Amino acid sequence: MIEPTTDLDTCLRIRREVFIVGQNVPEDLEIDEHDADPETIHLLAFVGGRALGTARMRQVGEAWKVERVAVLDHARGTGVGRGLMMRAEEIASGRKIVLSSQLTALGFYRRLGYTEVGGEDYLDAGIWHRDMEKVPRP
Repeated sequence: MIEPTTDLDTCLRIRREVFIVGQNVPEDLEIDEHDADPETIHLLAFVGGRALGTARMRQVGEAWKVERVAVLDHARGTGVGRGLMMRAEEIASGRKIVLSSQLTALGFYRRLGYTEVGGEDYLDAGIWHRDMEKVPRP
């Protein structure tokens, strides 16, 4: 089950484990002002009653931006990440989705129909990223 949530503590617990502990992202870069914004939508993925993944999304202009997609190590490859992205697309209701992918996750997003946009790769929190988007088909 993947639903929007107000349980920010659980979302941040997962993100801390994945990004701060697992990838050495500084906490002040991982947790930002968008987390507390009431317009930000936080998603939680539950399997067997356990929260295994999270993502957040927010409107940026005419598009939705999906950020902070995090799946606990032991749940990777089980469809949790795909489920989070599919739920985000449902919420976006046919509007364009943009995201900043770590280079190691490009294949994951490509398989879901996202394409690279913009120029060069860039460092974000010490990790190489590339911008991607998915434009809904009419």
